Amino acid sequence: MTSLDHVDLELIAALSADPRATVVALAEKLRLSRNTVQARMARLDQSGVFQSFERSISPSALGFPLQAFVSIGLDQSRLPQIIEELRRVPEVVEAHGVSGQVDLFALVACRDARHLFDVDARILAIPGIERSETRLVMSESIPYRVTGLMELARRENRR
Repeated sequence: MTSLDHVDLELIAALSADPRATVVALAEKLRLSRNTVQARMARLDQSGVFQSFERSISPSALGFPLQAFVSIGLDQSRLPQIIEELRRVPEVVEAHGVSGQVDLFALVACRDARHLFDVDARILAIPGIERSETRLVMSESIPYRVTGLMELARRENRR
């Protein structure tokens, strides 16, 4: 992972505050040249700092209001194939490898309880998946965020 200096952190903070900001607007805001901003953004992108440029869209707006976390226990030797199979399940909106009693946590989005039941069955049918447990999402208490981490990194970088 790339080491971020104070300019990188300021650039990331500015992008976080205004994800649609142009290179010119960022350069003006940060008092940097357009070429400097463009070069830094390219370096940050190539080094994996930016996770996705996909706009975040509510599954509910697409007709999938029911979300659930599915904890999955699996045969570790088949992990790459299982992940590829899970990628083919459109209702799986994200998945994370975890430590502990289970191996993966998947977030799924469904139309209703019957749809969730069908998705669970499709997940369990993937060769190498040994067990699963499903928990309904009742509310999103804290949405995905990194602004607090950015501020912490900026404060630590100033020392």
